[in-house]
Amino acid sequence: MGRHQNAGARTGSVLRARLALLALLCSILVPLLVAGLRSVLWALVGIAGLALASVGVWWTLAHTGVLRVLGLVLSVLAPLTVLSLYSASGMLGPALLSLALWVLAVASARTAMAPPRAVAERAEAPHDPWIVMNPRSGGGKVERFGLVAKARAAGARVVLLDGHQDVVALARQAVAEGADLLAVAGGDGTQALVAEVAARHDVPFVVIPAGTRNHFALDLGLDRDDPAAALEALTDGLELRVDLGFAADRVFVNNASFGTYASVVADPAYRDAKLHTTLRSLPGLLTGEDAPGLRIRAGPTRIGALQALLVSNNPYLRAVDSARPGRRERLDSGQLGVLGVRVSNTAQAARLVRGARSGAVMRLRADEVVVDADTADIAVGIDGEHVVLPTPVVCRTAPGALRVHVPRHRPGKPLTGAPADWPRVARLARGRLITHEHGPTPTEPDPGA
Repeated sequence: MGRHQNAGARTGSVLRARLALLALLCSILVPLLVAGLRSVLWALVGIAGLALASVGVWWTLAHTGVLRVLGLVLSVLAPLTVLSLYSASGMLGPALLSLALWVLAVASARTAMAPPRAVAERAEAPHDPWIVMNPRSGGGKVERFGLVAKARAAGARVVLLDGHQDVVALARQAVAEGADLLAVAGGDGTQALVAEVAARHDVPFVVIPAGTRNHFALDLGLDRDDPAAALEALTDGLELRVDLGFAADRVFVNNASFGTYASVVADPAYRDAKLHTTLRSLPGLLTGEDAPGLRIRAGPTRIGALQALLVSNNPYLRAVDSARPGRRERLDSGQLGVLGVRVSNTAQAARLVRGARSGAVMRLRADEVVVDADTADIAVGIDGEHVVLPTPVVCRTAPGALRVHVPRHRPGKPLTGAPADWPRVARLARGRLITHEHGPTPTEPDPGA
């Protein structure tokens, strides 16, 4: 049966690779058939509109006064002008169709190159689960969804935070008293603190998405609109092995941010007035004396003069690679994702439309990243929580360090895929085997097994 499943999976990958190439070809042919060689001119018009919009965004963020107002107007007016020109010339429909075909091509290529999916293990039900809950997270989700009563009905010990306890000490004490599963109903920052204890003692961990954003829960496929559904992992769950990221000695389940964003988050006014605080702080952080000059070292790669840096626990998808940007393609690749931004003037902002080739955006994957600056310490946003760490900061990954129990029935499965490597996609479309770099991706057990 396994042989037939492997053959079926390979056939599906070949078909998706052929669909990717067909969609890519059609995305090029559609504008050519409608406008001939003039389609090149219209493509240049679109690129120019994006470049002007990028300049407008830069002026809005990096300046104040009249230039900020002009930037806001330009960032809105430039794309609207391009859309109006496309509509007046009859090119709007073909352009949107071409864009849709290109998105389909990239999505098909990614899924065609996805690693084989391995069967996740059914989790053994814990005898003494322990759950810490933050009643203030997510606007009071703990109370709104009746999580305390439901968790206790499932046999769990529940500890409610009042803002003064040491969460790590509580988790360690729970393990010392015999807890064989740790769980958190709260935000990603609290999740990371308890996850480190669980990993250190090789105890399973359960995520209950009771925070505001819950990015970790999203990438695990959990239902963020129904935190109580995560409690099913206590009785009917699967066990996944996922990675953990470290910034110095601090664990992160999502990311550690350095530079601009971390400095904004450090402002005490940020919690109550996020947009106002960001717009007030950014000009000084991007072009003023407070602008951070970050340097990184990742293996042989050396990059300096970065204003913002994001080191993530597994790489994030590019915005164009998915209908839901900001997702991670997997949580068990054994690598950190690194995204850096270096924009110091209008010309560099305009070149952002070139992506990684602009020199303003840097993306890479690494096992370890060393972040340095010209100061003795540096502000870091670790899963949204502000901390200050001495420089240099060594970021590393701990592959498969965390045993996560998730409900067997989840509304959203973790994303799977691989970068759209078109030469490899073409080889696969011709029926040639490909070799995956990161091994299988966990999935659900076969119900018939």
